[in-house]
Amino acid sequence: MDLVAFAPRIPVAGETLIGHTFLSVPGGKGANQAYAAARLGARVAMLGRVGADDLGRQLRENLASSGCDVNGVLVTKDCTTGIALIFVADSGQNSIVIVAGANGKLSPEDVAEAANRFDGAAYVLLQLESPLATVVAAARAARRAGARVILDPAPAPSSALPAELLANVDILTPNETEAAILAGVSPRRLNPQEAFDVAWRLRATGPPAVIVKLGEQGVALVTADGSQVLPAPKVNAVDTTAAGDVFNAALAVALSEGAEIASACQFANRAAALSVTRRGAQSAAPSRAELDAFAR
Repeated sequence: MDLVAFAPRIPVAGETLIGHTFLSVPGGKGANQAYAAARLGARVAMLGRVGADDLGRQLRENLASSGCDVNGVLVTKDCTTGIALIFVADSGQNSIVIVAGANGKLSPEDVAEAANRFDGAAYVLLQLESPLATVVAAARAARRAGARVILDPAPAPSSALPAELLANVDILTPNETEAAILAGVSPRRLNPQEAFDVAWRLRATGPPAVIVKLGEQGVALVTADGSQVLPAPKVNAVDTTAAGDVFNAALAVALSEGAEIASACQFANRAAALSVTRRGAQSAAPSRAELDAFAR
């Protein structure tokens, strides 16, 4: 669950600011991506864990309301539901602290017990808010089932990603900060050329395609065919929370419908751009009809 405070700017260390708005909205990177993909018309199932508390009940109900199959979202006794404490500046930029709660209880054994859920999947979306060993197990299960794997490496780990994980990833989708960290570069805003340099380094670790998300600059795409920048539509951003999750969801939806990767990135750029014009995480995810209208 995202607990979101809006203020003129993000506070610095030791500072107390007066905010003007508070929201409690369903979030979590995995759930955001599942919810957004279902809203865009895909057939989606999620694996995960929530606590045996009101927040967990609300999260499962909200995810189910999008049409997502939540039978694989397990209720964990004696554990709180995961939360994110989010500060959003009036500029739309944010900073986030995550407390894993039940997310930290999702295990490789849970993945093994749900192995048949991977059958028939075209794409499996993974991120790093669950234990790394579990993510590795899910990537292996996806590959065995013939699915393609899209990994959002967030939150970015302090050390390199395991080679076994990268060997099972088809598309790696860090934002610019995460890409810099993974490539051993000082985290900062990247221009497109810097993003290409980082993406080529990351591609050399195993994933055939790397997409570096650059916010309002769009994305830098690197594949065996070369590199290109795919610009984002210009919008008035009010909250960038979960924009990357909406991008990943839309990317998977477009690819599952047969789009080639550059076109899928453009589709995903539009979905993410539309999402930042609204507040919240899942609450900002557009429907397919809304996205089609925005594209027109």
